Amino acid sequence: MLRRRALQKSDKCQCQVAAPQCRIQKCTSDFVSLTSHLTPAVDGFHVEFCKALRSYSACTQRTAKSCRGNLVFHSAVLGISDLMSQRNCSRDGPTSSTHPEVPHEPCNYHSRTQHAHAHAHAHVHAHSHSHSHGHGHGHSLPVYLFCGLFGDPHLRTFKDSFQTCKVEGAWPLIDNDYLSVQVTNVPVVTGSSATATNKITVIFKPYEGCTDQRVYQAVTDSLPAAFDDGTVSSGDPIHLSAGAEGATGKVRALWISERSPGRHVELHAGYIGVTVIVRQLGRYLTLAVRIPEELAQAYDATQDLQLCLNGCPGGERIDRAGDLPLRPGFSPGATRAFSVERAKDRCREQLDVEDIYFHSCVFDLLTTGDANFTAAAYSAQKDMESLHPHRDRWRIYPRGAATSALRPDSPPVGRLAVLLLCAVSVALM
Repeated sequence: MLRRRALQKSDKCQCQVAAPQCRIQKCTSDFVSLTSHLTPAVDGFHVEFCKALRSYSACTQRTAKSCRGNLVFHSAVLGISDLMSQRNCSRDGPTSSTHPEVPHEPCNYHSRTQHAHAHAHAHVHAHSHSHSHGHGHGHSLPVYLFCGLFGDPHLRTFKDSFQTCKVEGAWPLIDNDYLSVQVTNVPVVTGSSATATNKITVIFKPYEGCTDQRVYQAVTDSLPAAFDDGTVSSGDPIHLSAGAEGATGKVRALWISERSPGRHVELHAGYIGVTVIVRQLGRYLTLAVRIPEELAQAYDATQDLQLCLNGCPGGERIDRAGDLPLRPGFSPGATRAFSVERAKDRCREQLDVEDIYFHSCVFDLLTTGDANFTAAAYSAQKDMESLHPHRDRWRIYPRGAATSALRPDSPPVGRLAVLLLCAVSVALM
């Protein structure tokens, strides 16, 4: 009898004491939510990112006991430590609210989508059983795409395809219901098929209740800090949280920021979540664009010729599936100002990783003899790192080159991206 009671008591205790659950996925999901709208190039990014990291770290500490032996947990802890070191974040300090108050403003794309996401999540939660997680309802945070153009010219598409094209004359990079971007390319050297961009036209189409149509146009030696009509902003003031779309406090739905007079201008369309960076380096222009995927896909059959979307037509490409010809004197128009080795040495002065930006720099020096193209490749890479939403896709290597993101000479952030990739991907499933 005593033995039976002891067993019954033991079974009862086992039922009452449930094993604690490892909640690293929730920690990572919260961190992604807190940082998904932040852009490294803008004011306020450092403060907000450090606050989010401290919140992430605190969350991992709370669940550490139940996550022993969990590879995702240990990868996240190591990744947090590396990020704090890279960003010079102190361990002590303010943290982000797990559920920050986001004002609902129709002319703030981030606020608009966050509000819709929160509303949908609440709706699903209220009508789901306790074991349902709301998967399959189609409600998620916005996905962003990146496109860049620089040099002779080199194109990075929304799909991270890297191409070098002729495309002489006027060509559309982006053309959808919200935004049009057109570039004009001219020959760089007589006798060479390589061209470079000397004119960029950006059209922000009217958006009811937020802005009328605005046109921005830059040409060589004329990089204005205003739209064609002389205005520098459009729409009623909206509130932006620190780091969101390039400003803090109250700004207009659409505005221009001049970073360096005549050399670097940024266009911010907060109402559609778009950032455009335009630079002049030497005699030519570079362009970088960040846009929500859902907006980039809003076009019809008459707008299918978009270089950012589909790449250059086959007959316009100079490279062969991403490979650039780097043999000495390959171009009849080359000035012979640089040998292959001298061009590589010059490019290494600013580009320490021999990825596709480095190889594009070498290609441009051999083609034109113009050292300004080194700065163009470097700036294009930095603009990409500022706007591209996926760190694990930053590095692209030509065929035959080392392609591992874990190469010894790759920057710490590349290794960290791979380390955290597992944790983030699991959290977002």
